[in-house]
Amino acid sequence: MKFIAIDFETANEQRGSACSVGLAWIENNQVTRVEERLIRPKDMRFSGMNIAIHGIRPEHVEDAPQFPAVMEEFRQDFASAIMIAHNAAFDMSVIRKACDQYGLGYPEFDYLCTLQMSRKVWHRLASHRLSDLSAHIGLRFKHHNAAEDAEMCGRVALAIAGDLEVAHIGHIPGAIGMRAGRLHAAGYKACSLSPTGLPRR
Repeated sequence: MKFIAIDFETANEQRGSACSVGLAWIENNQVTRVEERLIRPKDMRFSGMNIAIHGIRPEHVEDAPQFPAVMEEFRQDFASAIMIAHNAAFDMSVIRKACDQYGLGYPEFDYLCTLQMSRKVWHRLASHRLSDLSAHIGLRFKHHNAAEDAEMCGRVALAIAGDLEVAHIGHIPGAIGMRAGRLHAAGYKACSLSPTGLPRR
């Protein structure tokens, strides 16, 4: 079973303004590949707040491909994988809003959210931000770099699977009462979590 962790950075407050995507492939309980692509937004408006967060400026993406080309590059990978994101509601909305801008059909895949996973499995932690979770599992990374965020998301999922003592990430939902979300051509279904059965951790 193949999993791909995904993370987007946006140029401004509009969800469809993706300016970078990071991807981390997870196979056989290991991160096997990490990729990052800069994206030229359809509307080249960059807000100062977003630049301060991720450091990407308009001049960095002038020669970058637009969203449709980036999605096409990874279309077959997405179709054969379960996607993972930290705060998946955000990243899935970036895909949907960007597809809407270009009149594209949504890619089709199931997805899981490590933010929801961590809140349930590590519910005693004061914060479930990706930066705090990385410290919890003893790793360091460069936050708000899409590739490093995606890789850390994948490593958090692997750590959760380890704590739950399940064979791989795909068994986490059954262990914690999670229903995978799904993005599909006709719309989407949100990832959800049962409020009962919190692990004692």
